[in-house]
Amino acid sequence: MHVTHDTPLAPLTTFRLGGPAARLVTATTDAEVVEVVRAADRAGTPLLVIGGGSNLVIGDAGFDGTALRIATTGFTLDGTALELAAGEVWTNAVARTVEAGLAGIECLAGIPGSAGATPIQNVGAYGQDVSATVTEVVAYDRRSGETVTIPAADCGFAYRDSRFKADPERYVVLRVRFGLEDAGGLSAPVKYAEVARALGVEAGDRVPVATARTTVLALRAGKGMVLDAADHDTWSAGSFFTNPILTEREFAEFVSRVHDRLGADTEPPAYPAGDGLRKTSAAWLIDRAGFAKGYGDGPARISGKHTLALTNRGQAKTEDLLSLAREVRDGVRSAFGVTLVNEPVMVGTRL
Repeated sequence: MHVTHDTPLAPLTTFRLGGPAARLVTATTDAEVVEVVRAADRAGTPLLVIGGGSNLVIGDAGFDGTALRIATTGFTLDGTALELAAGEVWTNAVARTVEAGLAGIECLAGIPGSAGATPIQNVGAYGQDVSATVTEVVAYDRRSGETVTIPAADCGFAYRDSRFKADPERYVVLRVRFGLEDAGGLSAPVKYAEVARALGVEAGDRVPVATARTTVLALRAGKGMVLDAADHDTWSAGSFFTNPILTEREFAEFVSRVHDRLGADTEPPAYPAGDGLRKTSAAWLIDRAGFAKGYGDGPARISGKHTLALTNRGQAKTEDLLSLAREVRDGVRSAFGVTLVNEPVMVGTRL
């Protein structure tokens, strides 16, 4: 366990933004994680848990409490059963499962952050969500003071959501267990149209699992979604806004506004999202509302590769980023009557 004081948090986030923590503790074992959390709870000290820092927007004033950086390691593969320590680098873990010829998370390659964050957000991309393969989550329950094992059916998984995200002050994820598939070195059936096109196959086909991974990495890199310290388009949290999910009535009103603004021949993207619900594309909304790739002339701008990523061009403050985010959110709402919701977690600030 390593403890420092008045330590900048910006280097621990992919945005590279945020002020200092009054106290930063780096824990390398589950026992150390639990010890730090218990001590903070007993003392009534505010606690911020940091994994890979890929989903955090920390205010310029920083965090007046204990920031706990989870740096635990552990990768155990037994047949198709995978267990990851919360601090394992996610994209490295995906690469190792692909090397083992197992399918189920290959299209989640390149997503920054740690394994412990994946069930919290129900991380997903290119037709895969971790909820499809998570079997159990081991977490410290701050309410009961015990370490608990929660089966996937009780995790409350939904689109970019879970019971851990819904009650963020209760659980600290320690380990995540997955059930993968041995398909003879082939991927899971390809679901995402863009991936299928890039592979030259039909939706539902399988390809070599390594080919699926490299294809997804190439697609992500082309959108600035693979971390690269030299590329400011990757100084982001990936997708800043979630794709809106609308009721049938809300969707009909939205389509009417699209026709009024863009013409009756323009049909917005629409995908089924459960009973009586439709999902549309946040990136499409942002672009059609007038916020193109590279939008902005300040230290925070929309990525030059993807309209859904807001980026730090190197000298930004958190407030610069949030000012841009508010402009985009309000512009989309004014144009189409849809309010975008931020995906990253706000700490010491708000959108």
